[in-house]
Amino acid sequence: MNPPSPTPPHIAVVLKGYPRLSETFIAQELLALERRGLPLAIWSLRRPTEAARHPIHGEIRAAASYLPEYLHEAPLRVLAALAWALRKPGFGALLARFRRDLRRDPTPSRMRRLGQALVLARELPASAMHLHVHFLHSPASVARYAALLTGRTWSFSAHAKDIWTTPDWDLADKLAEAAWGVTCTRDGLARLRALDGAGRTALAYHGLDLARFPPPPPARETRDGGDPGAPVRLLCVGRLVAKKGHDDLFEALARLPDTLHWHLTLIGGGELRVALTERVKALGLSARIAFRGALAQPEVIAAMRAADLFVLPAKPAPGGDRDGLPNVLMEAASQELPILATDFAGTPEFIADGREGRLVPPGDPAALSAALLALIRDPALRSRLGRSARRRLVSDFSMEAGIDLIAGRLAGSAGLVPARLDRRPTGVAEEPACAC
Repeated sequence: MNPPSPTPPHIAVVLKGYPRLSETFIAQELLALERRGLPLAIWSLRRPTEAARHPIHGEIRAAASYLPEYLHEAPLRVLAALAWALRKPGFGALLARFRRDLRRDPTPSRMRRLGQALVLARELPASAMHLHVHFLHSPASVARYAALLTGRTWSFSAHAKDIWTTPDWDLADKLAEAAWGVTCTRDGLARLRALDGAGRTALAYHGLDLARFPPPPPARETRDGGDPGAPVRLLCVGRLVAKKGHDDLFEALARLPDTLHWHLTLIGGGELRVALTERVKALGLSARIAFRGALAQPEVIAAMRAADLFVLPAKPAPGGDRDGLPNVLMEAASQELPILATDFAGTPEFIADGREGRLVPPGDPAALSAALLALIRDPALRSRLGRSARRRLVSDFSMEAGIDLIAGRLAGSAGLVPARLDRRPTGVAEEPACAC
């Protein structure tokens, strides 16, 4: 791991959890911002729950500090922060804002966010005069309260679940108080702009730092599902949660002809592991589907290079949770791996049906099965779609434009001289990255 940067942090980045295997896009952004000369500090509402880390986390020099996830676990720290906050001129405004929020959201979680905000406000270094938060739900509540107490400015990067599951009143209040914000899909931007009369939110795709990825494999074998000794290798990478649509994928696979030979690898951990495993057994597909759990970057990239078809049937979850534009689709495209996905959320902003991949309606196992059958039997079509997806990625979804926008706005908010925002030096050796 790189030594911490000797430059005092000017920007505090507030996250729900750090580091997380499912948030490579955030790690990519943090590293790119550092390489543009922005001195950062990381503040996380939770400690890491995964033993594995991506190689990119070892390259980030920003120090990570952890707020008490539950206030009773650090009572002295919380009480010290409260005593400190009572003497601050901004405490009255913070208390009024919190009371208003608590009336609309009378939950223990709301109380916890206030306590975390007090700790954050007290422990922030004096040099960090701007807060930037990823996700507009819990992390934004903490950053917003801390900023109000201390007179700092704050901004946000909104993504997916936070946009679609946060109540309108909470989003509207945060949008009104933030200095500015970005989000990563037109779909999410439309929702936020409908609540943001001042137009503070801009579109900034995550994109990919293509220097972190190996070139695609020279060629893939032309498997067509007819040889039992060489089944078509399907790959799905995504957390085992409702919005990823694994249940639809299993139902679609069960509809395929018994004479068609395929094997599916699932990469990702999550709350539905047991239920999904049981569903696979009930469908009689256990011998054809392998659950590999959450994996680090090199293993995911290796799986993409070995696969014949990438499948991600995302859909809205029962509680309203949904994807934005999954970075894993772009990562598959980096390896010219053909993609079958759903025409939902931000995915059609990257993939046009029949051009960069195949799209089917979300929540439709029959349509998904028909598309799987056609693609499994047609390796030439898969090859064409994979090449087109990579061309689209390289021409329109590199990382630079989004990072340039965010870096420039952060520099202005933190009072940094724009000349310090150097681009990443050329010739830097890097590990390949993977997606959330």
